[in-house]
Amino acid sequence: MNSTVKNVLAVLGGFVGGSAVNMGIIMISGSVIPPPDGADVTTMEGLVASMPLFEPKHFIMPFLAHGLGTLVGAFLAFKIAASHNMKFAMAIGAFFLLGGSVNAYLLPSPMWFIALDLLVAYFPMAWIGGKLAERIG
Repeated sequence: MNSTVKNVLAVLGGFVGGSAVNMGIIMISGSVIPPPDGADVTTMEGLVASMPLFEPKHFIMPFLAHGLGTLVGAFLAFKIAASHNMKFAMAIGAFFLLGGSVNAYLLPSPMWFIALDLLVAYFPMAWIGGKLAERIG
């Protein structure tokens, strides 16, 4: 297969795979840690209005979704890429960081969560995902 095609597939595969993990965790998060009483998390407007009701425990699953989604996406990108594998893994981290930044702008989350999320869940997890893929061979 052409290396350019393989590298494009690495980005697409990393993005789709990481997004699937992210959304899967978000979808089950309410059954693992139920939202606060009275919180409407079914719409963006309801989520924004409900944010003041959230306790620190309610940010565990979103952080895991962001971090593990990025890790899996970077892992996949590294494994699929024909060359510059770690650069593709880190590119997935950049894509997910962009999404996390937009999310931080749209949702009035506590500053500690925004800082933790943006500093730990994206580039460090992309690097770990790339290193895991490199180690597995």
